[in-house]
Amino acid sequence: MLTKASSEPRNWDLRSDTVTKPNSSMLSAMLSAPVGDDVFGEDPTVAALEARVASLCNKPAALFCASSTMANQLAIRTHMRDPPESLVCHTDAHVFAYESGGASLLSQTQMIPVKPSEGHNLRLADVQRVFIKNNQLGHCAPTHLVVLENTMAGVVMPVEDMQEISAFARERGAKLHLDGSRLWNASVASGIAIAEYAGLVDTLNLCLSKGMGCPVGAVLVGSEQFIAKARHFRKVFGGGWRQAGVLAAAGLHAIDHVWPTMADTHRLARRLADGLSKCGFEIALPVDTNMVLVRAPSAVPDAQRIFVEAALEKGVKLVTIYGDVLRVVLHHQIDDNCIDVLLETATTCFGNI
Repeated sequence: MLTKASSEPRNWDLRSDTVTKPNSSMLSAMLSAPVGDDVFGEDPTVAALEARVASLCNKPAALFCASSTMANQLAIRTHMRDPPESLVCHTDAHVFAYESGGASLLSQTQMIPVKPSEGHNLRLADVQRVFIKNNQLGHCAPTHLVVLENTMAGVVMPVEDMQEISAFARERGAKLHLDGSRLWNASVASGIAIAEYAGLVDTLNLCLSKGMGCPVGAVLVGSEQFIAKARHFRKVFGGGWRQAGVLAAAGLHAIDHVWPTMADTHRLARRLADGLSKCGFEIALPVDTNMVLVRAPSAVPDAQRIFVEAALEKGVKLVTIYGDVLRVVLHHQIDDNCIDVLLETATTCFGNI
């Protein structure tokens, strides 16, 4: 049974988990952070964040970056040192679909996207199908890198599939990079430590502004030699920054105080999915973590627009970015009251179809 929601208008934003704002305790940590010039390697808070994330991943080194896009593109540029080479990734991978063609522009890399033959995530057979083993007759760009993503639209990639792809790529001398922008969520949902995921790849990116509540930042993790070269490329990309400890402090705070709340965020996502299903919504993808992807009731003409506009009137922001699929993203600044309002709105619009 739904709890009684407040009648006062609220401003809940479910467009993404990037919309969060630093709370007072995070801001306090940022204001009190000791800082120095990070280009000179003298910012102690940046160093502390890099060491903390490297330790969580059981990797030797890490590099604090302005964004996940920067971290991913630095990873590709640092791995792809002998063009022409290619990388294999999911057709919906962020590095392919949402990073402005950066791999082609910055790294002279041919991207080979592959659509999963079944399910939502890549499996070994998908990678094998497009993997280029050699440069026969000079016609091809050999596959030097496989990029995985976990989570993908909130769906956790099974560790068994990662293990199989990892073994295959390494047998053929290819490198693996994990876009783990939301690996924090995957780890909480699966119960698998971040270090276990990290052990299956050469490098990985962990985002701090998606679900972790930080205003800026991501961390690229890998070997000492790899990170040293990535740091050089970060400077080339315009990513050398000075007293960045004020931002790194937010990351340290998020690891201690926001990450532990993710299980409750996932609970809210499942509650929302269950409630919307009762109102005739079709669940488009498994709700493993903090994302709910649904189709509005097909029996009602223009149902998605009706629902989005009705929700906005109640103070809940939604966005339609996937055509007929509505993506709703939960985060630590959303509570049960918001879910109450959204489910009451769905019931008002469509009843219990």
